[in-house]
Amino acid sequence: MMRELVTLPNVLAGILALSLNAYVVMGGADYGGGVWDLLASGRRRREQRALVADAIGPIWEANHVWLILVVVLVFTCFPPAFARLAIVLHVPLTLMLIGVVLRGSAFTFRTYDSQRDAVQHRWGTTFAIASTVTPVLLGVCVGAVASGAVGAADLGRGFRAALVAPWLTPFALAVGLFTLVLFAFLAAVYLTLEAADDALRDDFRARALWSGAAAVVVGGIVLLLAGAGAPRLLAGLTGGWWGTLLHGATAAAAAAAMLALWTRRYALARAAAIVELSCILWGWVWAQFPYLLPPTLTIADAAAPAVTLRLTLIGVAAGFVLLVPSLWYLFHIFKGEGNAFRSVDEH
Repeated sequence: MMRELVTLPNVLAGILALSLNAYVVMGGADYGGGVWDLLASGRRRREQRALVADAIGPIWEANHVWLILVVVLVFTCFPPAFARLAIVLHVPLTLMLIGVVLRGSAFTFRTYDSQRDAVQHRWGTTFAIASTVTPVLLGVCVGAVASGAVGAADLGRGFRAALVAPWLTPFALAVGLFTLVLFAFLAAVYLTLEAADDALRDDFRARALWSGAAAVVVGGIVLLLAGAGAPRLLAGLTGGWWGTLLHGATAAAAAAAMLALWTRRYALARAAAIVELSCILWGWVWAQFPYLLPPTLTIADAAAPAVTLRLTLIGVAAGFVLLVPSLWYLFHIFKGEGNAFRSVDEH
């Protein structure tokens, strides 16, 4: 059994999933920060926006390395899957990439043109809206894949049937909303640790608590819609001991995060939130295994020739030797103890 699981295509698919996991827990919080920039309110709304900018400013662009790795791995190691994704999800993927560009450009322009309030407001609005729309589109793409609509799409049936109907469904849209709420929750939890004073910390603690509760509600809606929109996924999530274990781990992590927020143990809340999002993502991965694009394209069927996979694996291993220490050093400099971008005390 283990020998059947540990194949070269499966190993690279696992690295692909790990890269997506890293993007969710790192880059996802950056998108969530944009949500709270958009929803900043009260007497401290200026301080809230400044905190978001200070928190994501040093590291937001570096987090995109994980998304780049995901795209490169799909393109190189699973070309039939890349081709179908690029065709069927052309509209939401294009809009998502536009959102990524607008978000980054607006954040940069807002940072370097800080003297004029009107310009600040325009770029800030663009940054916040792009940060809100982009994760919804990412979730819509994930929902379309998980539902099987991408793998089963008939490309000869016309534009709407082939390029719109597979992703414009209640289930896919619900997954998009779920992604947005999860990213907002993750960002709020992170920002409780970034805040330099108790008032700001309490602002984001309250946002983390109600967005965490909203994530539970929206997650329940996703599961209800999966009955009609993604029955294979629902069967994979609810059947077998592994699905039960993942559900239990997700629920335990969510409860731990909320309890830690309620008792103001913010470092524990951050760890629990990361585990919660990771369990949700790996639940999806496990539920559709061994399919890359269910119900038609398995990981083995989509895999490139073995020589391509071997060379890619060597390249990824060599890249990790440079990437992991570099990212560790970046986070150590900007997020470690005693730097200008971190709060004075997490408690």
